[in-house]
Amino acid sequence: MEEIGACFRKELVSKLLHLHFKDDKTKVSGDALQLTAELLKIFVVEAAIRSIRQAKAEDLARVDVEQLEKVLPQLLLDF
Repeated sequence: MEEIGACFRKELVSKLLHLHFKDDKTKVSGDALQLTAELLKIFVVEAAIRSIRQAKAEDLARVDVEQLEKVLPQLLLDF
């Protein structure tokens, strides 16, 4: 299956993970990086969709950071 749209590069995901590891020797497999990248992609897409719905509910023509801030607490609880 061919991916359509943007995705997170493995190098970026690896760097983000390693920034939060306490032990510098911690390793992450390629499969774990790919899975984490897919999870990040789903999270970002879901945040965008919920922000769009929030803007529509407020009768706004464009999404602003305020709509993201309103949907973020529930989004974090859902993930």
